[in-house]
Amino acid sequence: MADKEATVYIVDVGLSMGIKHNGRKQSDLDWAMTYVWDKITSTVATERKTATLGVIGLRTDGTANELGNEESFDHISIIQEISQILLPDLRRMRQMIRLSNTNAGDAISAIVIAIQMITKYCKKLKYRRRIVLVTDGCGSLDADGVSEIVKKIKEDAVELVVIGVDFDDPEFGFKEEEKDPAKAENENILKGLADDCDGVFGTLAQAIEELGIPRLKSTRPVPSYKDQLTLGDPQQYDSAMCIDVERYPRTMIRRPPSASQFVQRANLSNGHASAQSSATVLPDIEGADAGSSTANPNGLTAVRSTRTYQVIDEEAPGGKRDVERDDLAKGYEYGRTAVHISESDESITKLETQAGLEILGFVPWSNYERYMNMSVSCVIIAQKTNTKAILALSSVIHALFELESFAIARLVTKMDKPPILVLLAPSIEVGYECLLDVQLPFAEDVRSYKFPPLDRVITVSGKVIKEHRNLPNDALSSAMSDYVDRMDLSAFGRDDEGNPIEYMAMTDTFSPVLHRIDQAVRWRAIYPTEPIPPPYEILTKYSKQPEELQSKTKRYLHKLIAAADVKKVPPKLKGRKRNRDQIKPLSGLNVDELLGRGEKKVKISRENPIPEFRQMLDTGEDPNTIQDATRQLIGIIEARITDSFGDSGYGQALEELAVLREELTAMEEPGLYNDFIKSLKRKLLAEELGGDRREMWWEIRGARLGLIEKKVSSQTDVTEEEAKRVSGEHAYPDSMQVLMQKQFLSSK
Repeated sequence: MADKEATVYIVDVGLSMGIKHNGRKQSDLDWAMTYVWDKITSTVATERKTATLGVIGLRTDGTANELGNEESFDHISIIQEISQILLPDLRRMRQMIRLSNTNAGDAISAIVIAIQMITKYCKKLKYRRRIVLVTDGCGSLDADGVSEIVKKIKEDAVELVVIGVDFDDPEFGFKEEEKDPAKAENENILKGLADDCDGVFGTLAQAIEELGIPRLKSTRPVPSYKDQLTLGDPQQYDSAMCIDVERYPRTMIRRPPSASQFVQRANLSNGHASAQSSATVLPDIEGADAGSSTANPNGLTAVRSTRTYQVIDEEAPGGKRDVERDDLAKGYEYGRTAVHISESDESITKLETQAGLEILGFVPWSNYERYMNMSVSCVIIAQKTNTKAILALSSVIHALFELESFAIARLVTKMDKPPILVLLAPSIEVGYECLLDVQLPFAEDVRSYKFPPLDRVITVSGKVIKEHRNLPNDALSSAMSDYVDRMDLSAFGRDDEGNPIEYMAMTDTFSPVLHRIDQAVRWRAIYPTEPIPPPYEILTKYSKQPEELQSKTKRYLHKLIAAADVKKVPPKLKGRKRNRDQIKPLSGLNVDELLGRGEKKVKISRENPIPEFRQMLDTGEDPNTIQDATRQLIGIIEARITDSFGDSGYGQALEELAVLREELTAMEEPGLYNDFIKSLKRKLLAEELGGDRREMWWEIRGARLGLIEKKVSSQTDVTEEEAKRVSGEHAYPDSMQVLMQKQFLSSK
């Protein structure tokens, strides 16, 4: 469990914060809120109840604090009390933080109110306490009693962070020219306060620049194994080694947050009852009723999945009968057959194990290959309060290090858990010793494959050929070697003093997918409608070759291209499919004509529509044939939907619809398809194809078979927005029975 935190942000919203300085396109308040919102949303994204924060507005039009009766605390408003912040709180705060019409308000007094809020909330409990003041320093400051404030901050172990708009920072290399004397004086007072509190004082430009550096997520590790490390059987031999140890994860794979499923809420404003029950509709806001119109302004609600089981029963309606899960037997898929195993037989296949970590043997460092690692690494340390165990494990670690060996061990983390093989490697650092372990494969997990050599060709007769068209010659090998040497990144970077260092160090590389999604989610939480900003530069820095290195290696690249005889493949010409040249056989005899298969197809059957549709298009030479073939296939698709029992015919209709879209796109006749899609949607929503078939439109959207857009075919004027609008309306059926049916089909 991570430490408990209580942070109070003091945001200056005075009239002077509305000015744009130093050529910026946004006001000082908007620029400052870039930093504040990033910090707040980062805390919200942790979803920890112990990560709490509050917000105070400085130089506000009104006054809203417990000390507001005193004049020195005027124009200071508590926007958010200290608590866990959720998305509705973010939206509410964004509406409340607005530029004021006054410059009155004391930043020192705001710090006093923040101290009072932290003291009231945290009491004497253990918290990480922090106050963050973001201001331009243009207001009035009352420095009387600062020494008492410093004393209180130190007593309560509060970290004070002062971030100033255009504050001077020699270390960062920023100095504002022609600074207002009053601002310079306030800046010195705040800097002295931060220094006396052992806090942080900096300029906003540096704080915003550092936002682009992804922050590592610190977690408190949880032990996966707490028992003994043994060498030998302690139950049979008194000389067996037994050490009390604990195992913790050293590295873990962090994955981006997954998306959630939502469904369009039924409209209850017209008095129509919702088809979804209260058991299947989740409230959108904590404490809000599921059927409330104010629960979610977007009209969305979360989806709960339900699963039903059916068996074939000819006497039941529809030929199937619902059964309970407890009445079913467990089976395993073996090829296309379901193999039933009873509980008594299955218990025989389970291996009964006891928790333990047993050393099986040792292997030299030189005999182990790194590709054998099958998992992330974990760390094994001695029991923290056991001095004897600490000394014993230290002896094992040093013995392995001096002998340059690894230990192979059998690990069972808990009773009846399957055993795994792990490699134990010694790790000795200053003041810290441990064993690192990674999972190893069993013999059944190893697959050996033989590949042909890269430097020679071996013929069927066993002859070895050194020169071959598939083998690089000396000139190509030399050119490739020179180019690779010039692409070396191990010393291409430069440190602060200009000395060569590694260009792409492991600590400077971050997962673009992980942190880009995190950036997008946090941005959308604050700005629901504004476009998402581009990714941070550090996420894309290593996705392309450095320009300086690229210019230096261009000459060697040209030599490599010449030696490899690289030629550009000409682009594939796009022509009208229906006007393409017919392939003529060299003999002059057409097999299709000889067998009578060259006759034009005049009618498409429902039993074999796709091949006959394509055959009719291949033999057709005029637009009338294309229109006739399209009309026939459209009729078959609509008839298949109309005659479908439930959704039994939807799959075949979708397949035929996909072929229709593909062929008409190739024929450069997207208008025929788009007209049909609009007509089909109208008929589905109007229940003209055999009743309620709205789920079919859901299937069409899911298969991306909507309108053909302009970017797909130049013969249409349909824009992407129009295509999305046509596909998005009435996107989801409002019947929970449909959801249950879909879940049942997916379970099959």
